[in-house]
Amino acid sequence: MLAIVLFAGAPSDAQVLDAPCCADLEKRIAELEETTARKGNRRLKVMVTGLVNNAVMSWDDGAERNSYVVTNDNQRSRFSFVGTAAINATWEAGYALDVGIRTANSKLVNQVADGGFTGRPPTGFDLRSSVWFLRNKNFGTGFIGTTFAATDRIANSNVTQTALFDAYAAPENAGFGMFLRSAENGRLTRSLLNWRRIIGAGGDQPGESQRGFSLVKYVSPTWNGFTFAADWVVTDFWDVALRYRKEIFGFDIGAGIGFLQLQPGSRTRSVCPAAFFTAGEDTTQCRQLRGSVSAKHLETGLFANFGANVTSDGLVDDTTRFKNTDVDQNEVFYSGQFGIERQFNHLGKTTIYADYYTFSGGAPTVLAVGEGDPLNPTGLGTWAVWNSNVEVLGGGIAQGIDSADMILYLTYKHVSGDLTLRQFQGSEATGALADAPIDDLQLLMSGAVIKF
Repeated sequence: MLAIVLFAGAPSDAQVLDAPCCADLEKRIAELEETTARKGNRRLKVMVTGLVNNAVMSWDDGAERNSYVVTNDNQRSRFSFVGTAAINATWEAGYALDVGIRTANSKLVNQVADGGFTGRPPTGFDLRSSVWFLRNKNFGTGFIGTTFAATDRIANSNVTQTALFDAYAAPENAGFGMFLRSAENGRLTRSLLNWRRIIGAGGDQPGESQRGFSLVKYVSPTWNGFTFAADWVVTDFWDVALRYRKEIFGFDIGAGIGFLQLQPGSRTRSVCPAAFFTAGEDTTQCRQLRGSVSAKHLETGLFANFGANVTSDGLVDDTTRFKNTDVDQNEVFYSGQFGIERQFNHLGKTTIYADYYTFSGGAPTVLAVGEGDPLNPTGLGTWAVWNSNVEVLGGGIAQGIDSADMILYLTYKHVSGDLTLRQFQGSEATGALADAPIDDLQLLMSGAVIKF
């Protein structure tokens, strides 16, 4: 009887919803919905991805040593949004936004500023990609917006986990913002010459990609492991690339080759330094050929990576500043990485490797060695970098942690090089040639990358 009474006296569901207490609850839920992030429409599938890649970088330039906490610019911290919507069975549309986070960028730190920076905030964002696209399953994808060129990282093909923290063909990404130190007097240059500048005068070195606004890009479907890409950056450059990725004959193989050509009037000096001086002259003489191959034996884990680049700066002979001089118009690098990567423990893959990089070429850089600079052979007049050679020996070890999608790593680089300078007389480089010995640089980086 008691149970019947209690049941009969219990309020119905409708009564509960009409109660004053629940009206207040509904109000709170409505307020929460107003502050909740949501998709702009129900038709688009949105995926959010990214990674965080921080490390401690220790350095020794022959006279001074220190350590900085940096964001590893080999694959810097970032977050990305990709939205896709199916139009029909064969077509889809979408967008991609990719924003980089450069907190103490490992490529820009130097010896002379607190925390390693000069005139830059410790935290910054940069737009890596902002495009919309149309994709056909049979014919490929077209992009319009700002994104990486077709030859992006084409010299860094890599089927191992070192791709996330140590780009073997782009050593400038970590520690190469350090200023050069004279081996003769032990003093730092005052002319803003750093290791990055003597392997390319622009912001993007030969081992990196180019980015441009007003970019139109096409990427083909993948056929039997091959993918073709091409793009056109209005008034700047165009490039094409062919990539390959497949497991075949017991190997995991990745490879790529790409060609980049400057447009008439381009001032993209990050490809060819002399383009800075052309002021509308025929920059189509500047071109770049790059490629790489990476192979890992699936059973043993033994792997080897190899990359190379040839930049032909045909502008030099036609540029007043360098006309009738003997500066080398080619910039060449070779790079390699070899080791073993396999699962030795339950955590994930372990990678042990060594790497090598060598650069040689003419460098008619816009950054000259001024009067009284420690690198100035005579201390008088203005000298320009006429030729540079850089060699990097290094290696590292990494441990993947699969349960956290994380990689712990430790890398070491020994950087050495030499400079040949030429004195300017007025606006022309017609003076004497002289060597400028520079101290070696040692770099040790320990950190982790975690993806989400």
